[in-house]
Amino acid sequence: MGRFSWKVVMGLAFLGFSRSVGWALNKGLSFPLLSSYTESAFIKGTILATEGIIGILIPPILGYYSDKLKSKHGRRRPFIMIGGTMAGLSALLIYLTYSMGVPLAGFAATLGIFYLSMHLYTAQFRALMPDTIESGERGKASGVITLLEWAGNLFLFGLTGYLIAKATELTGKEGSISVLAKTPYLKLPFIITSIFLIGAALFVYFVVKEPKAPDVKEDEGLVEYFASIVRNKDFLKFYAAQTLWWMSFEFIAIFLYGILAYILYGEATEENVKMVTSLGLFLMALFNVTVLIGALPGGILYDKVGRRLSIIIGGIIFALPQIWGITIRSRGEIIIALAIAGIGWGILVAASYPVIGDLLTRFKREAFTGRYYGFFEATRSLPVLLAGTIGGAIVDAFNGNYRILFPLGALMVLIAMPMIWKIEKLEVFS
Repeated sequence: MGRFSWKVVMGLAFLGFSRSVGWALNKGLSFPLLSSYTESAFIKGTILATEGIIGILIPPILGYYSDKLKSKHGRRRPFIMIGGTMAGLSALLIYLTYSMGVPLAGFAATLGIFYLSMHLYTAQFRALMPDTIESGERGKASGVITLLEWAGNLFLFGLTGYLIAKATELTGKEGSISVLAKTPYLKLPFIITSIFLIGAALFVYFVVKEPKAPDVKEDEGLVEYFASIVRNKDFLKFYAAQTLWWMSFEFIAIFLYGILAYILYGEATEENVKMVTSLGLFLMALFNVTVLIGALPGGILYDKVGRRLSIIIGGIIFALPQIWGITIRSRGEIIIALAIAGIGWGILVAASYPVIGDLLTRFKREAFTGRYYGFFEATRSLPVLLAGTIGGAIVDAFNGNYRILFPLGALMVLIAMPMIWKIEKLEVFS
């Protein structure tokens, strides 16, 4: 592992930016497009939760095998190039299936192909940072990478909102996803996303150089690797806590349009969901702006004031607006709450990203970043599955009351914080 390299950090940040553009495309357009097929929160949530199933299975396994890969092209970069190229092509496929009027099953299958492609290189992307950055500098690197990742979300949401406005001017009808779908503008987010995904993957493959793979005398088998995570209480506490706060996030992210339609119009019908599409994209953009505000300080806090405290500060700031969300009634209140939540989320994400790398350093397991960051990503994907299915079922059980997701989300974050505080070996060390 060499000196801190801005070229490496910015290369990873660009890769993170492109991946966030891809995930933002999914978050921003998949729910409204699925609303053209069905109004059921459970069906839409279950389809979107496919990403969670794939994210649980693929990153831990491929992360493990990337640790073992002996190649002149590196351990991580081959996965990044192949996965990024496939993800870019599958983004185009999503647009083609929708524009051709493919039935719901076919459209859902296309989303599944996109999710699979994105997760082919999730663990490898995450592992490259601790592979190349020393422990004492990881907070700063995480802050920059997180900043660019959420800038990718902001870019896509802002672009889509602008295109909806242009479609409104062109058609003379009120802006919504249905108006955008009737113009040539709908294809642009998918084309641009494809360019970024493929371009960033190729950039990292040809420009970012990996350090020499460490020699591992006694490697562990796949089953032993999973068992070692369960045996180590510090890893287990962190993974459990991360699952909870990402589930809280996914409740809002997956069902944002339904939440807005319910709060503002009293019911999340297809028409009401389409009516709030422009507002939803604006709010996603706003959330990402405030995430950017929180991300860089979050990375700095991680290195300066302590790993546990920085995570807890972010978690509490993120949870408070969700508690307020129980009584929110107006657009203004929604905007303020989401802005505050974004700052907390930026701190929380930036401060939690380096944790696995530092725990591996603490326990002298630096050679295994791929597999442990693969499991890291699984505990970010499991919440998509749980939030999509459980959240949708709960909303349907409460007669379409999307507001119920706010107190549930806040509770999960608050349960996670004591778990982090009990990871005593997480603090700064030499």
